[in-house]
Amino acid sequence: MVDIAHQAAVNPASAKDATAALVPLTAIDPGQWRALAQRAIEPNGYYLPAWELAVSATARGRIGTSALSVCGGSSTRLIGLMPVVSLWHALKIPLPALVSAHPYGTLCSPLIDRDASVEAATRLLRRAREAGAHALILRDVALDGAAMVSLKQALGRDRLTPRVLSSYIRASLDATQGGDSLLHEALGAKKLKELRRQRHRLAEHGAISFDVARKVDEIKPALETFLQLEASGWKGQRGTALIQDAGDATFIRRAVPALAETAQCEIVTLRAGATPVAAGIVLRHQDRAFFFKLGIDERFAKHSPGVQLTLDLTRHLCADPVIASADSTASADHPMINPIWRGRFAIGDVLIPLRRNDPVVALIHAALVARGLARETARRAIHLLRK
Repeated sequence: MVDIAHQAAVNPASAKDATAALVPLTAIDPGQWRALAQRAIEPNGYYLPAWELAVSATARGRIGTSALSVCGGSSTRLIGLMPVVSLWHALKIPLPALVSAHPYGTLCSPLIDRDASVEAATRLLRRAREAGAHALILRDVALDGAAMVSLKQALGRDRLTPRVLSSYIRASLDATQGGDSLLHEALGAKKLKELRRQRHRLAEHGAISFDVARKVDEIKPALETFLQLEASGWKGQRGTALIQDAGDATFIRRAVPALAETAQCEIVTLRAGATPVAAGIVLRHQDRAFFFKLGIDERFAKHSPGVQLTLDLTRHLCADPVIASADSTASADHPMINPIWRGRFAIGDVLIPLRRNDPVVALIHAALVARGLARETARRAIHLLRK
């Protein structure tokens, strides 16, 4: 059972049936995928076709994604899509489970049609069973999001209960408020005064400008500026900047212009004169924005260029009538974004059993817990070594 995508399903016990239940992402009709994204009950910019197809094609450690996909009733309309990999592919655990494919960007909530949400969720679970999976592991999903609510309703019909494996609270932005009033409430007059002082000092290097690149011909050079800024900082020192891996660089250079063609991506850049001091990539899906990554020129670190860019981005998103909220897609207790974006929501990993009283699910759960403990021990050791 090393890889259930290429092994016989447990029920039915046919390798042909198991393989048919999973299809390559490239087999999904792009038009159907885009239409489903427009009707999705919960936005997820990282599962838009232009982004996820680029990730799966070349991104470091993320290639080879398959999909659970379902249509409604007897129609050919796509109503549910969940990019997945096997548990072995994701975590090197040889047990029969499927794991949500992790895009660049920490959100894996599946695309579920808002007009047939419970039907779509039910059919996705059935499709996972047909693939031979005993469980689904959804990583980094909004625990109270509409997609998870639909899956819970579908599970309830079979008297199945999902189990939260881990969770944390993530920062978000309520973009329906006025930008300046929101920032004043979040940071207070004293902190804003200090940030204005830093901005004035930054302006000694040239007039401050905040630029938003949206069109393809604008966004390509803006992306190269971002990539250079990201690689110039601590990510470059650790070797994790996008441009430092050929597959990652190919993915981002493919995905960003493709999303710009449908007005679903923009790059924001803060400059002092002609010098870019900070830049960020922002995805857009329905009424939600997703703050993907930030790069700064650390020569200007004492002027807080990342914070200055985020203040301008906050005002920009709050002034946009299309955007109602923004997901920071940041880690828990992020020191930069948390004080500025004061909205909060729960994100976590969820284990979904696919059959009642299944002893294999207990094995899967135990293996995940053991792996989590081992990773936490290793993480603490690395943290101590870096200190």
